Amino acid sequence: MPLSYLHYDVFTDTPFTGNQLAVFMDARGLSADRMQALAREMNFSESTFILPAEAPGTDVRMRIFTPANEMPMAGHPTIGSTFALAHAGMIAPGAARFVFGLGIGPVPVDLEWDDGVLRFAWMTQLVPTFGPVIEARRDVAAVLGLGEEDLLPDRPIREVSCGVPFLIVPIRSPEAVDRAVSDGAAFRRFTASTGLVRPVFFFAMSPPGAAETVHSRMFAPEFGIVEDPATGSASGPLGCYLLRHGLVTAESAARITSLQGAAMGRPSRIHIDISSKGGEITRVKVGGRAVLVGTGQMQVA
Repeated sequence: MPLSYLHYDVFTDTPFTGNQLAVFMDARGLSADRMQALAREMNFSESTFILPAEAPGTDVRMRIFTPANEMPMAGHPTIGSTFALAHAGMIAPGAARFVFGLGIGPVPVDLEWDDGVLRFAWMTQLVPTFGPVIEARRDVAAVLGLGEEDLLPDRPIREVSCGVPFLIVPIRSPEAVDRAVSDGAAFRRFTASTGLVRPVFFFAMSPPGAAETVHSRMFAPEFGIVEDPATGSASGPLGCYLLRHGLVTAESAARITSLQGAAMGRPSRIHIDISSKGGEITRVKVGGRAVLVGTGQMQVA
């Protein structure tokens, strides 16, 4: 039978930039194996599958798959699927909030509209969990095809999670970020020596006067993603890292912008809003836009 999907570019309002997403609007009757096969066939960083709500207080159940595995939550799929549901009329124009049921539980998205057209969406993520500091700095640099001298010397490499754990790696300069290459062999050696299997999100602070706060990239070869043009689930942890380690102030943490995907020719702009009180992070929001670039059907037996 034909199975319809919408193709969005996410964290952008310009077609053929940002992060690609396939949204299968009615996934009823599909097994997890079939969803995985469809995501592998699409070969985007992620594909989403919309199902009827399963939990009280949620509007839909959504499952998210990379080409290699299912994710409990993810940012660009949530933002992009919000725009798809609004486009299809499944979110009432002018609604203030929509709640997804994801693998981590209910995830609210706050909505901003212009004349009944969705303009911007803010996803609330979990407050952060800060994991261990990774001392094997040379090995982490090798995963990125860089030298230890390219790492920012006075900030730690550490795991941070707002629902999905990422290894956050501060880099000395945007030039070094752009010079990085995904080294799958080095990644496997690092995983074998540390037992840590995590997507690697790395960034440098932008120069004074730049439109964006940070210049970032993300590699996840073990998840079937050589490089991701925009990683919303890592952007909450990024904002929390920046605040915790003194790279932004509590005031400026409410208006962080991450430029990601530029090295791939798919620039994405992810907006981050971190609230804190008494030095403790109390709220994490990640937002952006999305643009419809195509529609299609998959033939599913």
